[in-house]
Amino acid sequence: MKIKVINKSENKLPKYETSGSAGMDVRSNEDYTLKPECRKLIQTGLFFEIPEGYEIQVRPRSGLAYFYGITVLNSPGTIDSDYRGELGILLYNSGQSE
Repeated sequence: MKIKVINKSENKLPKYETSGSAGMDVRSNEDYTLKPECRKLIQTGLFFEIPEGYEIQVRPRSGLAYFYGITVLNSPGTIDSDYRGELGILLYNSGQSE
């Protein structure tokens, strides 16, 4: 399946990092320190044209959650096929780990 992607960031396009990866890694288009117990919509600079009947899902990374307390707040986040805006990811910092 082909998906049109417009990249207005300086980051590389999302890709599978290993042969066993279930999903692609997406990088932030901004530098930001997310304080504990705060949330922020992080912009990626990516715009997608998703075919009708499909979606993109945004899921948290377990390493970010374990080491830093960072998660995707509305997980899994759904990007619908008719959405044409910039992909933003709603992150939340749950605070310090033990």
